Amino acid sequence: MDQRRMRIALISPKGPLYRHRGGIFRRSLRYMPLTLPTLAALIPPELDAEVVCIDEGIGDVDLNLDADLIGITVITGTALRAYELSRHFRSRGKTVVLGGPHVTLVPDDAQPHADSIVVGYAEDEWPKLLRDFSLGQLQPRYVQGTGLDLANRPLPDRSVLPEKRFLTADVFEATRGCIHDCSFCVVPSAWGRKPLQKPIDDIVADIRQRRAKRAIFVDLNIIADRTYARQLFEALTPLRIQWYGLATTLLCEDEPLLDLAARSGCRGLLMGLESIRSANLQQSHKRFNHPDSYGRIVQMLHERHIALQGCFVFGLDHDTADVFQETAELAVEIGIDLPRFAILTPFPGTPLYHQMVQQGRLLTRNWDLYDGQHVVFQPTHMSPETLRRGNEQAWRYAYRWRSIIQRLRHTGAPLHVALTTNLGYRYYAHRLHRFYTCDWMTGFNPLHPDLPMSLSPEMSVTGSNG
Repeated sequence: MDQRRMRIALISPKGPLYRHRGGIFRRSLRYMPLTLPTLAALIPPELDAEVVCIDEGIGDVDLNLDADLIGITVITGTALRAYELSRHFRSRGKTVVLGGPHVTLVPDDAQPHADSIVVGYAEDEWPKLLRDFSLGQLQPRYVQGTGLDLANRPLPDRSVLPEKRFLTADVFEATRGCIHDCSFCVVPSAWGRKPLQKPIDDIVADIRQRRAKRAIFVDLNIIADRTYARQLFEALTPLRIQWYGLATTLLCEDEPLLDLAARSGCRGLLMGLESIRSANLQQSHKRFNHPDSYGRIVQMLHERHIALQGCFVFGLDHDTADVFQETAELAVEIGIDLPRFAILTPFPGTPLYHQMVQQGRLLTRNWDLYDGQHVVFQPTHMSPETLRRGNEQAWRYAYRWRSIIQRLRHTGAPLHVALTTNLGYRYYAHRLHRFYTCDWMTGFNPLHPDLPMSLSPEMSVTGSNG
């Protein structure tokens, strides 16, 4: 390598739903992701590297990018796009590194498409990889070691992305991981069930240096460790911020902790309610959810001025064709501020995926379709088309004007905030058909016509029973 400064490019690829041209999400629903700012901050200072970050959700990748090393973060729904970009840049003599959840779940799927891959979290392995590359000693695979500690890490460098292109850049992370083992969740399969925690002083310092008045916590379950959660909420209280995050319904079984969350500025939570069928919750290892308590959960949150984004999954084994309307009606009846519906997706590497493979129920391994809004498996009690249409039906019902007005009568959020977010999701709800295509069921992939939709004969589409 010559003596010029090392040039590093970091890319977050687009997917069928997340793209700035024709994507389903408008600016009002998009906040700055932490991955690229975190990776940029972890670049060893002694390398004196130049770094450019590209988020394809807000802009195009320059295919003539001048970089010595290109790092691409990959979720399953963007894997084919990541592989496409990697193929292009490698053909131009660039070194390409892949990492992220998909790579961690199925490293052997990603390995042929890169010069090197990072499996697991990047805090230790990414700096090591860059130092090896600078010495001409790049290894094909870097795997997260044991005993990872999130203390004494640099704060994310949010300057690497254009802040004005996002709803907010005041996005923070206190913990990683989740103690639960839901069968469809990628987290326990990719990173295990022991949560990692950042020092609370570091989180407070990050919020203070951002001068944030509102904060989004992207932790998958901010109350996984209740002792830590209490300490965090106590530290947030004097900051006088409003914050939004993710938690399980178990928070509402601990009223003192819920009260403390409210006092600390919590104004909105995403909770995975998942299903109105108890048998589905049992099968998915989410036994602590109880459908008959969902109304009470909404009430408890609203009493504390906390809005709820309640998430449901369709296509579980005990779902029948009546589940879509019943779920949407319940969401409206109990006043969920922002209902969200998804199609069950057996992400590779999860117990659900292995179950689907063993049962011969996978319809495709086209990773583009693994985005929570496409049917990629044969449901038990309906056809794939019934599942697709039912999901759309639930979205449309929950976001018709009458339903929005009914749901927001007792909203936990300021009315203008609740209306803004609901209008964004109404836009989404009435345009799903533009982004969902069943062309793949014919064996032809319009995005990648050179790729077969099934990777082996036994994965061909089976007959439906719906």
